[in-house]
Amino acid sequence: MIYTVTLNPSLDYIVSVEDFKLGLTNRTSTELILPGGKGINVSTVLDNLGIESTALGFVAGFTGDEIVRRVEAIHVRSEFIRVEKGISRINVKLRSVDGTEINGMGPEIGAEAWECLMEKLDRLCEGDLLVLAGSIPPSLPDDIYSRMMERLEDRGILTVVDATGNLLLDTLSHHPFLIKPNNHELGALFDAELSTRETVVPYAKELQTRGARNVLVSMGGEGAVLVAEDGQVYLSPAPEGTVVNSVGAGDSMVAGFLAGWMEKAEYRHAFYMGLAAGSASAFSEYLATGAEVEKLYRSLTECEN
Repeated sequence: MIYTVTLNPSLDYIVSVEDFKLGLTNRTSTELILPGGKGINVSTVLDNLGIESTALGFVAGFTGDEIVRRVEAIHVRSEFIRVEKGISRINVKLRSVDGTEINGMGPEIGAEAWECLMEKLDRLCEGDLLVLAGSIPPSLPDDIYSRMMERLEDRGILTVVDATGNLLLDTLSHHPFLIKPNNHELGALFDAELSTRETVVPYAKELQTRGARNVLVSMGGEGAVLVAEDGQVYLSPAPEGTVVNSVGAGDSMVAGFLAGWMEKAEYRHAFYMGLAAGSASAFSEYLATGAEVEKLYRSLTECEN
């Protein structure tokens, strides 16, 4: 079973505004509300690819109720823990001004709620897969992912970490099966600008020397790079297509990679499934469907051959 953890889920309010102007009243031309958070996105795409998962995390207030309702409406199993202080986030994503977002803080997570989550994770056993993805509420310490992995150590559980900065680096000593920075996040770790697939490789290998088993780097329109545990390096440009909505593309890449790995336990297949899923989401209004991923996967592997 795959379990995804989103410690700070959200309602994503995704809007387009024509000719956006600071300091003036702007009106939306399109609007979309979705349950947000990297782990939730991974679970959603896994479900679209026919793979069951359980979404875990914390929710609070009326926004938390709506997150749960919307997650269950898309047939993703959830076991969110409700907390009393604060409300779950509303994140505003301005689609027409690329990369512009306003993200909320999230609720306060107390010791009792935290222990409740850990008790759920204690049920995981050998062969299960745990995805730790995204930012954390301000009330939790920066090494929280590392603490979670330490508690589950030596139980044969594969872990995936999609995070930034020290939140990611602190997990490397626990040998995550997969980490998935993008090229900008990877560059920030080493104070380097990484704009081509080739420049990414040595820095991804450095994270391997620090403990990561596999390093998958998403690069938007430049494609992706996988430095695999077996010593192979896979590089590929992105498939051709028009970017409609980049929200969730990196999370979709994680889901596609895991789906590919579960299917064949082969890194090449997992890599191209990940790239296909990430691109399919970027080319879609919402997250990638199974048919969209399959179509792009065929185009990528046929081009390689």
